[in-house]
Amino acid sequence: MAKTPSKAKSAPEVENTKVQDSEEKSVISAHVSLSHSDGEETEISIEKKLIALFNLQQIDSQIDKIRIIRGELPLEVEDLEDEIIGLETRIDNYIQEIENLKGQVKEKELQIKESLSQIKRYEEQQMNVRNNREYDSLSKEIEFQNLEIALAEKRIKEFSNSLNLKNDEITSAQKTLEELRNDLEIKKSELSDIVNETEKEEQTLLAKSDDYQRFIEERLLTAYKRIRKNARNGLAVVSVERDACGGCFSAIPPQRQLDIRMHKKIIVCEYCGRILVEHGLASKAE
Repeated sequence: MAKTPSKAKSAPEVENTKVQDSEEKSVISAHVSLSHSDGEETEISIEKKLIALFNLQQIDSQIDKIRIIRGELPLEVEDLEDEIIGLETRIDNYIQEIENLKGQVKEKELQIKESLSQIKRYEEQQMNVRNNREYDSLSKEIEFQNLEIALAEKRIKEFSNSLNLKNDEITSAQKTLEELRNDLEIKKSELSDIVNETEKEEQTLLAKSDDYQRFIEERLLTAYKRIRKNARNGLAVVSVERDACGGCFSAIPPQRQLDIRMHKKIIVCEYCGRILVEHGLASKAE
């Protein structure tokens, strides 16, 4: 009589145990399914990162081209402005030299006038001399003044030739200056047009660049920027072309190409350090 209730009680316990086992199996199954899904998401995220990196590279290359085109014109404008300033300074120096030459010519002309006055006075004194010695002394003074006049006339001729040369140089420099000013206006107009045309495009590309950078982790983005800075053409991400790196054109082993196609991890070129993507993925990114 006492054993019957005991058997009735063990039956529910067996059923509860079966239910618990079933729930535990369901949880384990769900955990395995979730782990598998996470693995697929990891693969997709790597592929998305590669696509984002390649697209980011394309956008940054376009920005580089815009800045190169715009970067040359400001330098040309700056060179023209410096050349114009130098030419204006040279013309000012020529003008100052001309003024100095004119002053020297005027000084020599006054000297000649003074010498002629002295000669006239000495000649008048010769009319009143009392002996030959006074006459000879006055004659020497007249001769000396004539020599001073001849030297002054020679200096005036030299100064006049220098004046003519300086005036010719000023005329040539002013002609060149006018041409440079016209070139400067044209360059400034071109630069203004390019800035107006490319500024909006550059801002759009910069915004796209920022959008793609959100898909890339900070460590990878830092590496990308470092590679771009060190690369001559600014290419940090290149596709595999004809079994070779698209940046340095070094051959890539078949196993490494397989790793690139698997999208399991980021692969870089062993020679130049650029990030490699398969050609198909690059086409997909474009």
